[in-house]
Order: sequence, then structure tokens, then C-alpha cells
Amino acid sequence: MFDRDRWQEIFSAIRKNKLRSMLTAFGVFWGIFMLVVMIGSGNGLKNGVTQGMKNFATNSAFVWTNNTTVPYKGFKRGRNWHFNNRDMQAIRDQVSGLDIIAPRLSGWKLNKGENVVRGKKAAAFSVNGDYPVYRKIDPCDMVYGRYINDDDIRMKRKVCIIGERVYEVMFNKDENPVGKYLRVNGVYFQVIGVFRSKNPKINIGSNKKESIYLPFTTMQNTFNYGDRVHYFTMTAKKGVDVSKVLDKVIAVLKRQHNIAPKDEEAVGNFNLQKEIKTIGYVFLGIDILIWIVGIGTLIAGAVGVSNIMLVIIKERTKEIGIQRAIGASPLKIIGQIITESVFLTTIAGFVGLAIGTMVLKLVSIAIEQSSADSQEEMFFLNPQIGVSIAVSALLMLIVTGIIAGLIPARKAVKIKPIEALRHE
Repeated sequence: MFDRDRWQEIFSAIRKNKLRSMLTAFGVFWGIFMLVVMIGSGNGLKNGVTQGMKNFATNSAFVWTNNTTVPYKGFKRGRNWHFNNRDMQAIRDQVSGLDIIAPRLSGWKLNKGENVVRGKKAAAFSVNGDYPVYRKIDPCDMVYGRYINDDDIRMKRKVCIIGERVYEVMFNKDENPVGKYLRVNGVYFQVIGVFRSKNPKINIGSNKKESIYLPFTTMQNTFNYGDRVHYFTMTAKKGVDVSKVLDKVIAVLKRQHNIAPKDEEAVGNFNLQKEIKTIGYVFLGIDILIWIVGIGTLIAGAVGVSNIMLVIIKERTKEIGIQRAIGASPLKIIGQIITESVFLTTIAGFVGLAIGTMVLKLVSIAIEQSSADSQEEMFFLNPQIGVSIAVSALLMLIVTGIIAGLIPARKAVKIKPIEALRHE
């Protein structure tokens, strides 16, 4: 491996055919470069999609009401129905494996025109009613003040928390809004906090930055919703499949409201855990496709190296014959050719790996600088490869070099010394 004469022969062969060697090496360089860039881009897409939703409870599901599609117990199909407060207790009592259940109100009838006023400022924002437990499903940070608590629910306090965009529009920069009042649809609410979502890419019913959250009971009482609930958000206990919990919840709700068990449309639902698994499968498919294309490109480069080695062997037939005649073993001839092949592919591949990594780093820096304030909302972020991928790529290069040199090497050792010496 460290025979000085061998390396002198390798460098001499490369120098004699610089253009040919460079073109051959370019195939390997391009293969590893494209593999690195494609893997990094795939990681960037994955990071962009998952960033801004990774803190959301992945074992969660949502249910809401739709018109019935099957007649049942004297009720006609097409019946409009609603959840109520009693449903929440029924679900808690009858559904095993349930961890958290949070009822929500969406103020669709309140979200018309400039429904929020403070002094001379007026704007249109979404209004929702929530329980404190909802924060465990969709976590957020409090920029100012606090979140809704149980006392707010129990005492039906006229308080609210607001999203970042609401704060920007309704208050001056750096103004502390806690204790100030907003008029929401003609009713004054005291601001107790400003929240920043940890999951800005998951918006259920409204953009959270442009939302105002009221205590659930306050919203029911103030805006005459009675005991109505628009939808339920729930999570399963650790180790329990949320799909099974969701099926049980739907069954309870159907019994509560005389819905036909076989009516599949009456209770709308969304299983986040199932959707996340689907996204995972999509990215797995993308990763497999990237590796197939990348390895295919590397193989094409290896074929180029193998071909050039065959040409070199043909040119050095007489030299190989002399080596064999003076006692060089077949193993030594094979080692020399494979060493040359591995050297050429490794150097070219290492350069491709280095440049590919540098390109990804520059793209990552450009993204960070251009969107420092909105990275969580981007769909392409941090396109880099890990150390394990880099090591795997280097090992692939070595294997590629060995394979590329193996066929020419086997041909070289089959050359008989007498015939080689006669070769012109």
C-alpha cells in the first residue's frame, strides 16, 4: 500500500493523461456532489415541514359535527346537530385510554368586519374559546403575562390572551398590554397575556398570530352560545393508539346524540398521529429515491473509472509483462491497479463531498439571514447532512474505487508475460 515505486507509477500515469484522468474523476465527483446536495435538500425539506409543528401533541385528534347522512330513531337524514358540555363528561367517563380532552369554540359569527377595537385602532381578528388544558396539546410561550387558567373558566372572567399579530396592530411597540382592554364585538375584555405559538404551521380554524383566546365558559356566556361546543381536541395516554381512542369517542358521541352507528359522515374527525405517519412515509420514499439516484450516478462514475483503467492497462501491457517476468505476483499487479482506481475515485469523491457540503452550508446561511424572523414558517430549512452520511459516502467511494479497479485488475493478471513482451 505504501510502496514508493507504486505511487510514483500512479502519479506518472495520471500526469501523462491529465485530461482523461480529470474527465474520469469528474464522473465520480459529480456523483458524490449530487448525492450530498440531494440528501441535504431532502433534509432541508423535512426540517422545513416539521419545524413549527414538532411541539404539537402528536398523539392528538379532533372531532366536529357534520349533517347526518343516515336516518335513525325517527330522525331524518341531513339533520344538523351540535356537541354540548355534557359530551365532555360522557367522554371522560366512558373512554379508556383518553388523556386530555379540550372543548373549543370558534367565533365564526364574531369574525366579521373590524371586530376588535382599542381607542382609534380597529381590526379584524379571529376569536376562540379555550380551556387551559389546550396549552398541553398546542404549547405556546407567553411573551407578556399569563395563559388562561382554571379560575378564569370557573368565574367566567372577561379576560383574553392575544396572538403576536394582534399585539402588533393594537398596541405600540414594546408597550406592555397586560391589564389593558380590547373591545371584542362590543364587549370589553382585559388582556392578561400575549402568546407565541411553538407550532405556527398548525393552525386549527384560524391563524394563531391573528387570534384572540377567551376563557371557554366566558365566550359561551357572553356571546350566547349556550352549552354548545364546536369541536373537541383530545390526546391518548402514552402507549395507547390515538386511533382506538378516537373510535371510542366517536361511538360515545353518536350514542349521546342518536346518530346511526353506521353513519360515517356525521362526526368529522382528524387524526394527527396518522397524518404524521403518512408524512414520515413520504419522506422515507424521498430518501430512498435520493439514494437510488445518487448511487446510480456513482455507479456511472465508477464505470468511467473502470473504462479508463482498462485503457491504461492496454497501454501498459508490455510493462505489466515485464513485471510478471521478473517475478511480480498476480496479487501485486491487482493491488497496484486497485490502488490507482481507489486513489482516483477517493480524491474526486472527497472533493465532491467537500464542495457539496460547502454549498449546503452557504444555502443554509443565506436562508438564516434572509428569514431570521420567520424560520418556523418556512418549508425549507437547514439543508445539511450528518456526520454518519458523510462517513457513509466516503466508505461508498472506497468501495466504488475497488469495484471500478477489480475488473481491469483481473484482466491484467490474465496477461501472459510472453505475449505481453511481444505487445507493441
